[in-house]
Amino acid sequence: MIEIPSDLHPDLVPLVFLLGRWEGAGVFDFPGSEKCNFGQSVSFTHDGRPFLEYVSHTWVLDDEGKKVRPLESETGFWRIGADRKVDVTTTRDEGVVEIWTGELAEGKPQIDLVTDAVARLPFAPEYSGGKRLYGYVNSDLMWVGEKATPAVPLRPYMSAHLKKVVDPREWVADLKDLPDDGIAFFK
Repeated sequence: MIEIPSDLHPDLVPLVFLLGRWEGAGVFDFPGSEKCNFGQSVSFTHDGRPFLEYVSHTWVLDDEGKKVRPLESETGFWRIGADRKVDVTTTRDEGVVEIWTGELAEGKPQIDLVTDAVARLPFAPEYSGGKRLYGYVNSDLMWVGEKATPAVPLRPYMSAHLKKVVDPREWVADLKDLPDDGIAFFK
């Protein structure tokens, strides 16, 4: 079930399905880089203003699913207009800043984005643009990213399946009227 926080800016209600912390795994595959499985942790938070703050960390996984090393990190801000247009700004650890634009699909929690502008620091890898598709499917967050460079045309390079992480402290706050000893609950 999706809950709308009472302090969420009204403009963000269409994006409420993104809120929270998500974790999962995916696949990374791009020419010139090592193909690998990766783990990911993503958070979408808000502070009452008309944007979501976004933080993503990914790391390479070995064959047993253990962390090997960091892969990519990015932070950003998500906004939505009355016309369902979504604008996102991101900064990646490799020295790339992106402005994404797209829209929230009509009648379903799916967002299609495409880069509108890309800026790179001199040491950043070649990159000319991308596309992303995010979808909320059966209470999970799934996404696929496409990437282009001057040498490689636009192609899928990352995708992941993420599950919402629930903090047990949230559950405890919702439990009212439990007996002090906890045992009477099971009688």
